[in-house]
Amino acid sequence: MAVYSKILLAVDLSEESDQLIEKTRTIAQNNHAELTVLHVIEPLSFAYGGDVPMDLTTVQDQLDEHARIKLSAFAEKLNYPVESQQVITGHTESEIHRMAEDKECDLIIVGSHGRHGLALLLGSTANSVLHGAPCDVLAVRVYEPET
Repeated sequence: MAVYSKILLAVDLSEESDQLIEKTRTIAQNNHAELTVLHVIEPLSFAYGGDVPMDLTTVQDQLDEHARIKLSAFAEKLNYPVESQQVITGHTESEIHRMAEDKECDLIIVGSHGRHGLALLLGSTANSVLHGAPCDVLAVRVYEPET
């Protein structure tokens, strides 16, 4: 009996995202699970407080297309069948929750930087996903590449 039948892997497509590949593949294989890979793009208007005196549609479209290309390349590295690849624009935590509900996922996998101090007080994506998630959440510790 599989513990997890539908897994949602939420990635930010940074270099650290590759650190999620092996654990995600192993969990998915061991459970013969359907795997959805998600990347959420925060709208540019969020970054600029919503009051931008110009149309950012073209820039947002370019960001979306770039993310789709990167997500496709990431999904290939998983070396596991991906049921669905999704690039969505919106608030990261709520879009992850929504996708997990829509796909009836029983596990969400996210990367966590394990920040401390002020970054911890301000909250992290992994922490926000955990609170309010409709299912189990696995926060995989990722490390920034050494320079």
